[in-house]
Amino acid sequence: MTAVAIAADRDRDALGVPVRGLTVLYDARCPLCTFLRDWLARQRQLVPLDFVPAGSDEARRRFPSLDQRAALDEITVVGDAGQVYRGSAAWIVCLWALREHRPLAYRLSTPAGARLARGAVLAAAKWRESHSSRARAQWGGSVYYSGDGWVYDPQRGWTYNPPGCDSGTCATG
Repeated sequence: MTAVAIAADRDRDALGVPVRGLTVLYDARCPLCTFLRDWLARQRQLVPLDFVPAGSDEARRRFPSLDQRAALDEITVVGDAGQVYRGSAAWIVCLWALREHRPLAYRLSTPAGARLARGAVLAAAKWRESHSSRARAQWGGSVYYSGDGWVYDPQRGWTYNPPGCDSGTCATG
Protein backbone atom coordinates (compact mmCIF):
# COMPACT_ATOMS: atom_id res chain seq x y z
CA MET A 1 0.00 0.00 0.00
CA THR A 2 1.43 3.39 -0.91
CA ALA A 3 1.90 6.25 1.54
CA VAL A 4 -0.97 8.15 -0.14
CA ALA A 5 -3.34 5.19 0.28
CA ILE A 6 -2.31 4.76 3.91
CA ALA A 7 -2.90 8.44 4.62
CA ALA A 8 -6.33 8.29 2.96
CA ASP A 9 -7.36 5.21 4.96
CA ARG A 10 -6.14 6.40 8.33
CA ASP A 11 -8.83 8.06 10.46
CA ARG A 12 -8.14 11.64 11.38
CA ASP A 13 -8.70 12.56 15.00
CA ALA A 14 -12.18 14.14 15.35
CA LEU A 15 -10.96 16.12 18.36
CA GLY A 16 -8.30 17.84 16.25
CA VAL A 17 -10.70 19.38 13.73
CA PRO A 18 -12.53 22.67 14.11
CA VAL A 19 -16.02 21.16 13.64
CA ARG A 20 -17.47 19.95 16.94
CA GLY A 21 -21.12 19.65 15.82
CA LEU A 22 -23.26 19.78 12.69
CA THR A 23 -26.88 20.77 12.20
CA VAL A 24 -28.60 18.95 9.35
CA LEU A 25 -31.50 20.88 7.82
CA TYR A 26 -33.83 18.55 5.94
CA ASP A 27 -37.29 18.63 4.34
CA ALA A 28 -39.56 17.07 6.98
CA ARG A 29 -42.33 16.53 4.38
CA CYS A 30 -40.10 14.42 2.13
CA PRO A 31 -40.17 10.65 2.83
CA LEU A 32 -36.65 10.20 1.44
CA CYS A 33 -35.30 13.05 3.57
CA THR A 34 -36.88 11.74 6.77
CA PHE A 35 -35.69 8.19 6.00
CA LEU A 36 -32.12 9.46 5.55
CA ARG A 37 -32.39 11.61 8.69
CA ASP A 38 -33.41 8.51 10.67
CA TRP A 39 -30.59 6.48 9.10
CA LEU A 40 -28.02 9.17 9.97
CA ALA A 41 -29.35 9.36 13.55
CA ARG A 42 -28.88 5.58 14.03
CA GLN A 43 -25.21 5.65 12.99
CA ARG A 44 -22.32 5.97 15.45
CA GLN A 45 -21.25 9.61 15.26
CA LEU A 46 -17.76 11.01 15.68
CA VAL A 47 -19.20 14.50 15.33
CA PRO A 48 -22.69 15.04 16.79
CA LEU A 49 -25.46 15.59 14.24
CA ASP A 50 -28.48 17.68 15.19
CA PHE A 51 -31.53 17.46 12.92
CA VAL A 52 -33.81 20.44 12.34
CA PRO A 53 -36.59 20.67 9.75
CA ALA A 54 -35.67 23.28 7.13
CA GLY A 55 -38.02 26.25 7.06
CA SER A 56 -39.22 25.57 10.62
CA ASP A 57 -39.38 28.22 13.35
CA GLU A 58 -36.40 26.52 14.98
CA ALA A 59 -34.34 26.70 11.76
CA ARG A 60 -35.21 30.39 11.28
CA ARG A 61 -34.34 31.13 14.92
CA ARG A 62 -30.97 29.34 14.74
CA PHE A 63 -29.99 30.54 11.27
CA PRO A 64 -31.78 33.85 10.54
CA SER A 65 -29.51 34.78 7.61
CA LEU A 66 -29.74 31.36 5.91
CA ASP A 67 -31.97 31.01 2.85
CA GLN A 68 -34.56 28.58 4.24
CA ARG A 69 -36.16 28.07 0.80
CA ALA A 70 -32.83 26.83 -0.58
CA ALA A 71 -32.45 24.57 2.48
CA LEU A 72 -35.80 22.97 1.59
CA ASP A 73 -34.68 22.40 -1.99
CA GLU A 74 -31.52 20.48 -1.08
CA ILE A 75 -29.89 19.18 2.07
CA THR A 76 -28.04 21.88 3.96
CA VAL A 77 -25.63 21.27 6.84
CA VAL A 78 -24.37 24.03 9.12
CA GLY A 79 -21.22 23.58 11.18
CA ASP A 80 -20.91 24.94 14.71
CA ALA A 81 -18.53 27.65 13.48
CA GLY A 82 -20.97 28.79 10.77
CA GLN A 83 -19.72 26.64 7.88
CA VAL A 84 -22.51 25.95 5.37
CA TYR A 85 -22.51 22.87 3.16
CA ARG A 86 -25.12 22.20 0.46
CA GLY A 87 -25.90 19.31 -1.89
CA SER A 88 -23.16 16.73 -2.33
CA ALA A 89 -20.80 18.60 0.02
CA ALA A 90 -23.49 18.34 2.72
CA TRP A 91 -23.76 14.58 2.21
CA ILE A 92 -20.01 14.17 2.32
CA VAL A 93 -19.73 16.10 5.58
CA CYS A 94 -22.57 13.99 7.07
CA LEU A 95 -20.67 10.83 6.15
CA TRP A 96 -17.49 12.38 7.56
CA ALA A 97 -19.28 12.78 10.89
CA LEU A 98 -20.06 9.04 11.04
CA ARG A 99 -17.61 6.55 12.50
CA GLU A 100 -18.19 3.77 9.97
CA HIS A 101 -18.44 6.06 6.94
CA ARG A 102 -15.62 8.55 7.42
CA PRO A 103 -13.29 6.65 5.03
CA LEU A 104 -16.02 6.82 2.37
CA ALA A 105 -16.32 10.57 2.95
CA TYR A 106 -12.60 10.96 2.28
CA ARG A 107 -12.94 9.00 -0.97
CA LEU A 108 -15.97 11.06 -2.05
CA SER A 109 -14.06 14.28 -1.40
CA THR A 110 -11.61 13.48 -4.23
CA PRO A 111 -12.35 14.77 -7.76
CA ALA A 112 -13.51 11.32 -8.94
CA GLY A 113 -15.51 10.74 -5.77
CA ALA A 114 -17.13 14.17 -6.01
CA ARG A 115 -18.57 13.22 -9.41
CA LEU A 116 -20.07 10.08 -7.88
CA ALA A 117 -21.46 12.02 -4.91
CA ARG A 118 -22.97 14.63 -7.23
CA GLY A 119 -24.61 11.86 -9.30
CA ALA A 120 -26.15 10.37 -6.14
CA VAL A 121 -27.48 13.78 -5.09
CA LEU A 122 -28.95 14.36 -8.56
CA ALA A 123 -30.63 10.93 -8.48
CA ALA A 124 -32.13 11.72 -5.07
CA ALA A 125 -33.34 15.10 -6.34
CA LYS A 126 -35.00 13.41 -9.31
CA TRP A 127 -36.72 10.93 -7.00
CA ARG A 128 -37.90 13.78 -4.75
CA GLU A 129 -39.20 15.69 -7.75
CA SER A 130 -41.16 12.68 -8.99
CA HIS A 131 -42.70 12.22 -5.52
CA SER A 132 -43.41 15.90 -4.80
CA SER A 133 -46.93 17.24 -4.22
CA ARG A 134 -46.67 19.06 -7.58
CA ALA A 135 -46.02 15.77 -9.40
CA ARG A 136 -48.83 14.03 -7.49
CA ALA A 137 -51.24 16.83 -8.42
CA GLN A 138 -50.19 16.68 -12.07
CA TRP A 139 -50.58 12.91 -12.38
CA GLY A 140 -53.48 12.34 -10.00
CA GLY A 141 -51.45 10.76 -7.21
CA SER A 142 -48.33 8.69 -6.87
CA VAL A 143 -49.97 5.55 -5.46
CA TYR A 144 -53.05 3.60 -6.52
CA TYR A 145 -55.16 2.11 -3.74
CA SER A 146 -57.65 -0.72 -4.15
CA GLY A 147 -60.01 1.06 -1.74
CA ASP A 148 -60.22 3.92 -4.24
CA GLY A 149 -61.38 1.57 -6.99
CA TRP A 150 -58.02 0.59 -8.51
CA VAL A 151 -57.32 -3.08 -9.23
CA TYR A 152 -54.09 -4.54 -10.54
CA ASP A 153 -54.10 -7.51 -12.89
CA PRO A 154 -50.63 -8.75 -13.96
CA GLN A 155 -51.99 -9.49 -17.46
CA ARG A 156 -53.87 -6.22 -18.03
CA GLY A 157 -52.23 -3.76 -15.59
CA TRP A 158 -54.17 -1.22 -13.53
CA THR A 159 -57.89 -0.74 -14.09
CA TYR A 160 -60.26 1.62 -12.37
CA ASN A 161 -63.65 0.54 -11.11
CA PRO A 162 -65.17 3.39 -9.05
CA PRO A 163 -66.41 2.40 -5.58
CA GLY A 164 -70.04 1.33 -5.65
CA CYS A 165 -69.78 0.23 -9.31
CA ASP A 166 -68.98 -3.44 -8.81
CA SER A 167 -71.05 -4.36 -11.85
CA GLY A 168 -69.03 -2.02 -14.04
CA THR A 169 -72.23 -0.27 -15.20
CA CYS A 170 -72.31 2.98 -13.25
CA ALA A 171 -74.00 6.18 -14.27
CA THR A 172 -71.36 8.69 -15.36
CA GLY A 173 -73.30 11.82 -15.04
